Amino acid sequence: MRVYDWFRLLSPRQRLILALTVAAGVCLAFAGFLLQPESREGGGPHFHAGMSIKQISPRLGVTGKALARELKLPLDAPKNRPLRQMNITDDQLAQVTGHLRSHGDAGAKYYFFLALVLAAVVYLTRLGRPEKTDIKQRKYWYPRLPYILALVMSVVVAGFYFGKSPNPMEGAVKLFKSMVGLYPDPAAKVAAFLFFIVLAVIGNKVICGWACPFGALQELIYSLPLLREKKRRKLPFALTNTIRIGLFILMLLLLFGIIGGHRGFVLYHYINPFNLFDLHFENIIILLTVIVVLAAAFYTYRPF
Repeated sequence: MRVYDWFRLLSPRQRLILALTVAAGVCLAFAGFLLQPESREGGGPHFHAGMSIKQISPRLGVTGKALARELKLPLDAPKNRPLRQMNITDDQLAQVTGHLRSHGDAGAKYYFFLALVLAAVVYLTRLGRPEKTDIKQRKYWYPRLPYILALVMSVVVAGFYFGKSPNPMEGAVKLFKSMVGLYPDPAAKVAAFLFFIVLAVIGNKVICGWACPFGALQELIYSLPLLREKKRRKLPFALTNTIRIGLFILMLLLLFGIIGGHRGFVLYHYINPFNLFDLHFENIIILLTVIVVLAAAFYTYRPF
């Protein structure tokens, strides 16, 4: 009944804002579904090992260096030579091209991100607290049901339906990958990165908590009424920020070949938890990352 009581206390102006927000969100989400391709991984051209890197990479939207790295070839491997002559089989090529297709930017998903962020921002700033209610009525403020529904929509639709790409983390990673020649169009990656930055500025942490499917999944787990005593203990900010900055610097040093000597090595590919939404774990480290993070989410707020 709390949601009903909250709605009953909304002013006429707030009810109008609610109606307009719902209408705008539905329109944005519907536009996203209309733009969603029928198949993200099953479709597309067929490739075989008799083709060269130069023939395949443009049709996957990556550079020759990126395709060579995925095939575990040197970045300067011959781009015009048939892959079969470099001991690449059809099965290996099919696995790599399937992986690269799963990272393709699904423009439709951006509309759904916008709808979720719009709903969250309006709810938090305009609708959560009914106008003209006093402190004695605070039990009717910010009912949890709209919040939980938004998280579930993010996980189910922005996650398992649309798949792992794009996502806020990937928006940053692809920007840096384009700097070492792993993507042919750096401007597009900058635009995607700015999209998520703008949403983060507008909605503060809304993009990471409500719209980002893996962030939403962590929020859902943390919201469960379990381990309440442990949840009161917070890790020191100095520790968490040191880990955050350390991983970022290590990623850059590996990506640019300063450490390891292999330019184009992407550390994030080995800890990317968004693979969960495609139910495809390319290595055991990714699976362990997902398990550890989701287990930690029971008593730590958004550990990833």
